[in-house]
Amino acid sequence: MAIFQNTFFFRAILVTGLCLATPALGYEISSYAGVNDDGTLRIKGKTIRLFGIHIPETTRTCSPNRIPRVCGSRASVALDFKIEGFVSCALLERHKDSTYTGQCRVNVSAFEEGDDLSAYLLQKGWAVALPGAPFEYHTLEKIARSRSFGVWGMPVDNVINRRR
Repeated sequence: MAIFQNTFFFRAILVTGLCLATPALGYEISSYAGVNDDGTLRIKGKTIRLFGIHIPETTRTCSPNRIPRVCGSRASVALDFKIEGFVSCALLERHKDSTYTGQCRVNVSAFEEGDDLSAYLLQKGWAVALPGAPFEYHTLEKIARSRSFGVWGMPVDNVINRRR
């Protein structure tokens, strides 16, 4: 009888822990995504802010590698370059302006958890980690800053041609 009670108690704790670990909204959305100028994603009519990061405003740029050309902030062009195919977002929070915060990934499969888009922008230097973000995000930001990537480096628009 004591074994049954301990097993039941263990299962109750496990189920409670799993419920507490799930996102606040508790559902995931997957589809093709459009990238807005401010670096938010547009998926199935929902605007999704990437979890744990802030995307500072940068000058507009155009990607010459795409036809038709993709223009927008440097972060939005970088996101558009990274996203090919479906984006999967675990929606964490709904805001008063009807936007969502989500943890979004690309290249997700049954065997791969995919690439975290917030981590990608931090690694490239086009975003900063928010105070409540995971420590991995802060580490990626510090690495990008130390290597002068993205917003931490010399703006590409201000390169001076020194050949005469």
